[in-house]
Amino acid sequence: MSQHLHTPESAGTAPRKLALSPSRAIDFKQCPLKYRLRAIDRIPEPPSRAAVRGTLVHAVLEDLFGLPASDRDFDRAVTLIAPAWARLLASRAELTDLIAPEELEGFLTEARDLVSIYFRLEDPSAFDPESCEAFIEAELPEGVPLRGFVDRLDRSPAGDLHVIDYKTGRAPGPDHEMRAMFQLKFYALVLLHSLGTPPAQLRLLYLTDGQTLTYEPDADELRRFERVVAALWTAISTAAHTGDFPPSRSWMCQYCDFKALCPEFGGTPPPYPADGADRAVQLSLVVEHP
Repeated sequence: MSQHLHTPESAGTAPRKLALSPSRAIDFKQCPLKYRLRAIDRIPEPPSRAAVRGTLVHAVLEDLFGLPASDRDFDRAVTLIAPAWARLLASRAELTDLIAPEELEGFLTEARDLVSIYFRLEDPSAFDPESCEAFIEAELPEGVPLRGFVDRLDRSPAGDLHVIDYKTGRAPGPDHEMRAMFQLKFYALVLLHSLGTPPAQLRLLYLTDGQTLTYEPDADELRRFERVVAALWTAISTAAHTGDFPPSRSWMCQYCDFKALCPEFGGTPPPYPADGADRAVQLSLVVEHP
């Protein structure tokens, strides 16, 4: 059984076999048709202002931890915003049309405000992370391949592994915590199989309202979660070969970009690709920044 813990640089950009990431697993749980249109049909979705702002803030925090600890203060972090935005524009020219010139100052101020809240949650000058933007990957005993990116891996003075993930939205209420906990358990399961032991702690830092969600897993709990993930993988694999990805209507539909193609809203999805199963095993790596 192949098990690895990689950084993005060592992960490479070559096509990889279909594997389960937290975002795609949640897509399938929420709506199989949404999963299909994203992962197999690969229909482009327009970038949203909130998603692009989140990508920018993630880049700034990654750059911040590339500096010596003594330089990691808020004023220095602010100076990293404009260069990070320039790099983002250079790599994705379509973003020029998303943020109009007259909106740019306000957009960058929003990013600055999120970075400011980050500094209320942590003092980045007080520690050095083990890695940033870590690519993690494992294969379960049942043959289920898992992968994802985590924003930061830390080691406590006692040597315990801590996983930190930044969220640029608001913390979920009690009724909507399931998605966040699924992601944390997913990361913990990958690390359990990569390293042989689960991380001591996983934390989501919500930068809009300054809240933190913490999860401390144990191996028995993760073994139970593993059965859930394996069953989900079986369902996805079966659907990829049969082409049966039914829609599932919910309150999340209001945020979906695929409503025009969804039978629940009077639309018609495109014909299932003749090579749909082959496409499924040739999917490229999905970067996780929900």
